[in-house]
Amino acid sequence: MENHTRISEFTLVGLKSQPGSELVLSVLFSTMYIVTVVGNVCMILIIRLDSSLHTPMYFFLENLSTLDICYSSVITPRATLALLLGRRSISYTGCASQMFFFSLFGTAEAFFLAVMAYDRFTAICSPLLYQLIMSRRLCVLMVTGSYLSGCINCTIQTSFTFRLSFCGHTEIQHFFCEVAAVIRASCSDTRLHELVLLAVCGSIIVGTALVVFVSYGYIIVTIVQMPSAESRHKAFSTCSAHMVTICMFFGTVFFMYAQPGAASSATKTNTISIFYTIVIPMLNPFIYTLRNREVKRSLKQQLKRKGFF
Repeated sequence: MENHTRISEFTLVGLKSQPGSELVLSVLFSTMYIVTVVGNVCMILIIRLDSSLHTPMYFFLENLSTLDICYSSVITPRATLALLLGRRSISYTGCASQMFFFSLFGTAEAFFLAVMAYDRFTAICSPLLYQLIMSRRLCVLMVTGSYLSGCINCTIQTSFTFRLSFCGHTEIQHFFCEVAAVIRASCSDTRLHELVLLAVCGSIIVGTALVVFVSYGYIIVTIVQMPSAESRHKAFSTCSAHMVTICMFFGTVFFMYAQPGAASSATKTNTISIFYTIVIPMLNPFIYTLRNREVKRSLKQQLKRKGFF
């Protein structure tokens, strides 16, 4: 392979807008980012301040909120500044760093959702053994394993992608250094890299999604068999928020990475990328708050203590 040091920066051209609309889009993106940070910080504080929420389910939810802040912070602030200031260039090192952390947090989120599905499976299908199975040690190991899996994947993706050659004035047809878009911008033969992208990302997405859907298959069967309508409603309410998040995340990510040709089409990915990098992290705290009676109860208690009610 040729030396990749022949270029020092890339140009991100994926976020195209009509003349004069840059300010509107930058305000929209910055507002969504602020809502994401504030919403997820509030979730973390609610869980931290209420001892009744110090359970495995909320431990994972607290870590998911932290992850969503990091995940969104990798993409949204730079995209907002690019729109506002018109600076669409990104250094070679900056692009590699952005890809590394985006892959890290994106992979960790997929594993987090699988871990949370297993947690709900254990709570509903084996309630008598739940406390024994979901020990503090296991929860910490699951979170650590999610981040470790993210580190492995992002190291493979970033190192493999930046072994490619990039010639002349290189444009990336995306608004951030997403791995498939960077591969498309290379002047090397990228067929092997596209296969690696499909194999690695596809196996992670399919594997974690399989854990999620098998877990929820057993959960649904167990809920249907519950004799009490109240028990069925309570079990479903604790899982419904997670199911919404799962459908949004895996639906968009599967479309992006787990199908042949994911690295070859530029036009179909940008809008979907905005959804799973900016919109979903913003919606998650609202989904869990609105669909979770314990969180709403805790929020009301915290507001009463502060004198808002």
